[in-house]
Amino acid sequence: MGPLADALIRVPRHAFIPTAAWAKPAAGDGYWIDRERDPDQWWTAVCSDTVVFTQLDDGATELTPHNASRTFAPTCSASSPLLITAFLRHLAPAPGDRVLEVGTGTGWTAALLADLTGDPGRVTTVEIDAALAAVAERNLRAAGPVPRLVVGDGTAGAPEHGPFDRLHITAGVREIPYGWIEQTRPGGVIVLPYAPVMRLLRLVVGADGSALGTFHEDCAFMPLRSQRGTGPGAPAGDQGPPRTRALDRDPAPLLDPAPGLQLLFDVLLGDLPWEGRDGELVLACGASRATVRAGEVAQSGPRDLWDEAEHVHAAWTDRGCPGPDRMGLRLTRERQYVWLEDPAFPAADILTARGDAHHG
Repeated sequence: MGPLADALIRVPRHAFIPTAAWAKPAAGDGYWIDRERDPDQWWTAVCSDTVVFTQLDDGATELTPHNASRTFAPTCSASSPLLITAFLRHLAPAPGDRVLEVGTGTGWTAALLADLTGDPGRVTTVEIDAALAAVAERNLRAAGPVPRLVVGDGTAGAPEHGPFDRLHITAGVREIPYGWIEQTRPGGVIVLPYAPVMRLLRLVVGADGSALGTFHEDCAFMPLRSQRGTGPGAPAGDQGPPRTRALDRDPAPLLDPAPGLQLLFDVLLGDLPWEGRDGELVLACGASRATVRAGEVAQSGPRDLWDEAEHVHAAWTDRGCPGPDRMGLRLTRERQYVWLEDPAFPAADILTARGDAHHG
């Protein structure tokens, strides 16, 4: 077995799961687990690829079966073991590495990082929630040597304990703090859930102070607390009269996009969930809306969302329908952008070229 498999044996997940919590499998409804009342069900959930939620509403709502099933605003969890192992595989911490983790949660991944580096003193884990940090510390002390645990805002990193060889981020990130790059040595690796596209992003920091990365597995994490509600768009208001035209191409590829196209939609157009109702399909972002029905599209608001989606689809098709493996992210002190095939050029140039063509 490899180092990661060995660490998973030495640092078992069950030591970091509370006696009672809310379990959510990948498929199906969530359910309450209670080790005292039904130990078999508790062990089945804990030993399977199931997310276990351990906090609601930043602790403002008590975690009970009723609240978890109804209010359901989870703010801390023990993530899926398969997803955790995917992150650690891409992070590849080695003995002697100095590691920063942002988002301690239950403490399980901090314990795994301590095992993989061979020295808990070289692992710093930052948790913004003091109550969660206290629980994690108890879990860590019960499991073995305790990494350095800092209560604070992880977006600032922990410069006094760096520079780091590895950064492990356990919350969804839209805007990557440049301080994380500054605190990582050249050649160091940062692994994080990139929230705009809901994918694992692996970045390598360069000697010039930039970072370059590629997308990997799908993932879903709770957002950094400081970046909640920072998605694109504004609430829909007065959209004005709709602009209606006939569809001139098959809408199917846009309604059920391939992974690479979906990634570009998320990056270039914003979070555009389709809503189906009464034979219509509605696409909305901020104050703009596109409604597809019976061979025509009606667009309203400041953006022609369907036109933009068609343009991105055409550009993606012209490039051979690339998948997420041909896309990534580049970050410098001045900017961060997603690239398509060539890291030197932002994927947003697709839309810029469209605007230039319309004005040429």
